[in-house]
Amino acid sequence: MAYAQALKKTGVPREVLKWLQSLDLSLSTKNTRRDFSNGYLVAEIFSWYYPEDFPMHSYGNGASLPTKLSNWSQIERFLLKQNIRLPQDVIDGTIHCKPGAAELLIQDIYSLLTNRRVRTLGDDEVDFTDRRYQDNLPMVARATASKAIKNNLRLSEVIAEPSIDANKQKIQGIIRMHLQRRQAERAEDPKRFNMKPTLGALAVRLPPPAQGWKEPPVIKPSAKMSPVTSTSNAIVQFKEINVRQTDKPSVLSNVDMPFAN
Repeated sequence: MAYAQALKKTGVPREVLKWLQSLDLSLSTKNTRRDFSNGYLVAEIFSWYYPEDFPMHSYGNGASLPTKLSNWSQIERFLLKQNIRLPQDVIDGTIHCKPGAAELLIQDIYSLLTNRRVRTLGDDEVDFTDRRYQDNLPMVARATASKAIKNNLRLSEVIAEPSIDANKQKIQGIIRMHLQRRQAERAEDPKRFNMKPTLGALAVRLPPPAQGWKEPPVIKPSAKMSPVTSTSNAIVQFKEINVRQTDKPSVLSNVDMPFAN
């Protein structure tokens, strides 16, 4: 395999790949995710710098989940003893062959052991999902919700984590990410999805006033105002009307008078 082809296939920076080749490892890195998932090559890399702490006969080069967990358990004990820290999410992503996890792990180990900084390290955001792969596909070829769960949740993760609630939370997070991607696709190409603007989108938006919102003035009730109108903004005034009484005697008074003889 040519050097340029190996660089393109592994997805590892050039200087890191040259460093790996200089270590003369027992296995050539053809598939980074698969080759580094069981931790055997990681232990072999550390054995070049700490030969007494990494007896290679204690590590197995198998693909089963118990072998992976056993190897990484020994590696993590050594890292804790030497006060060397590697991100736990990167280790878990490497064990379960998540996209970009093994590549980022190799770069972290290279920086720790050689005290050199990789130029591409941390330049791009890595979330260990197939988001980049899905973004490069046309819309008709992108994954559905069930396919997104299958791509981003490995069987080894379900076996390693027996808690049903924890697996449910992972599935809900994957579905939430899938729905957000779908909403972005509809906003990007609304004609394809026959999206019609809502009344709120069609409404005219007036800019807010420059001075900001002010409270309306409080109206104090006057003495002539009714107490009912003091709690409202409307002012109601009452005018007194004088009614003039007539001088004619009433009917009742005529009934009470005695009849004349």
